[in-house]
Amino acid sequence: MKLTSRVLLIAFVCLFWGSVSAKAAPRHVVLFFVDDMGWTDLGCTGSDFYETPNIDALAQSGVRFTNGYAACTVCSPSRAALMTGQSPARLHVTDFIPGHSFVNTPMTIPSWTQVLEKEHVTLPEMLEPYGYTCVHLGKWHLAHRDGYTTGKEDSPDPDFYPQAHGFDVNVGGCEKGAPPSYFWPYGKGKGLAEQKKNSIYETLPKGGRSDEERKGEYLTDRLATEAELLIDRLAKAKKPFFMNFSFYNVHTPLMGRPDLIKKYEAKLQANPHRTHTNVRYAAMVESVDEAVGRIVAKLREHDIWDETLVIFTSDNGGLKPAATDNAPLRQGKGGIYEGGVRVPLIIRLPGEGATNVLCDRPAITMDLVPTICDVLGITLPSEVASVQDGVSLRPYLKVPQMASMRDDLFWHYPHYHSMGAQPYSAIRSGNWKLIEVFGRQPLELYDLSSDIHEDTNLVDEKPEKAKLLYKKLVAWRKSVGAQLPTPNPQFNPGKTTGQIRNGKLRAATPIRE
Repeated sequence: MKLTSRVLLIAFVCLFWGSVSAKAAPRHVVLFFVDDMGWTDLGCTGSDFYETPNIDALAQSGVRFTNGYAACTVCSPSRAALMTGQSPARLHVTDFIPGHSFVNTPMTIPSWTQVLEKEHVTLPEMLEPYGYTCVHLGKWHLAHRDGYTTGKEDSPDPDFYPQAHGFDVNVGGCEKGAPPSYFWPYGKGKGLAEQKKNSIYETLPKGGRSDEERKGEYLTDRLATEAELLIDRLAKAKKPFFMNFSFYNVHTPLMGRPDLIKKYEAKLQANPHRTHTNVRYAAMVESVDEAVGRIVAKLREHDIWDETLVIFTSDNGGLKPAATDNAPLRQGKGGIYEGGVRVPLIIRLPGEGATNVLCDRPAITMDLVPTICDVLGITLPSEVASVQDGVSLRPYLKVPQMASMRDDLFWHYPHYHSMGAQPYSAIRSGNWKLIEVFGRQPLELYDLSSDIHEDTNLVDEKPEKAKLLYKKLVAWRKSVGAQLPTPNPQFNPGKTTGQIRNGKLRAATPIRE
């Protein structure tokens, strides 16, 4: 969005938006957005190995959604949805940026948008007229990144970094989808100077400790430290703030702190019969938990814990089998089934919200923008509200088992992914889920209430249900302007279907069940 347009928008907003409720003091917002965390990767969601006492305590102080969903099976689309409240299909940001380059595929993918365009109003821009200071820490992955398929040096475009979308402060957010290394200075190379040549390092504050003192510094710990310093400043200023703490953990490369890896090696040796067994991943999960604990402690220290809306969720399902196991869900990140999109979701609403309860109503990433605005007493102007694809979850935070406020959730991923996904769309309606894989028949219909692993396709047994859901799915795609893949006239079933990366052809990865 151009500067002049933004100024005009803010002026319009100030004139016509509803005012913050006089009955409640302004609330702060802390949003924890984890990368690649699976549905069962927390103690409170059933892990028999990973330890997450701080996140478990957060769940006890709020509402945990047992049917929480990410907007997409991969990261950038979910991040775009988180910032705008719009479906990835509406934004045309439908794959991780810049996506995989596949050759000889049955379907040709559409020409999609590989950046969060400035024309879209983001949550920080919605909060700015109300005096909110908005800070981003960690992964962004909504900016251009060149050189992915050529193997050449990355060419970041800071014009699309968080500051270009309304954030006042950016710590560590850039075009990178993952750090080359989780240890300072977070890059790769033979020497220190070479290792420092990465966008994550370049977007971190440089003051304080020396190079020698930074040795062994873990990225998640560093981001938590920077978050603590920001909360000190923001609390002192006595202004409302929105903190988007977007973890790079638990994305690959799987690198945990040595002390935590040692801890989990001993734990696994004591009892190897566990669903979760990856010690490096376990260490990364615990680092996330420690960071959450540190931020909560800092909010308490400044006596603003009970003035802060806290949300914890993930951008897509867990990476299976390389990192974690999503059982009883099928597949994982990059897959088309529940393991790719079902994620932890915890919301703590101070004062009026329920505590230590479960909510089984389906919720999705796009719900978070209207939820935050609702809690803060902000009414969206019509041109912003008209493109919102979520609903406010605030009523569920008060009465978790109230009647459902909507019937359907939708997903659209017109791409191929190295972890097994093929171009597909899906709808969840009640406990029914319909999947269309483009270029493949038949449709898939599952009853999630009795078949959470999505084993039994009921499309032939329930043709009327399938027909109804498919009609809804097609109508939804049309309503948001979803881009569709098309049959590839050059497809040759006798040749290799694969991915081009670093100038080399790699055969497509088999689907992980």
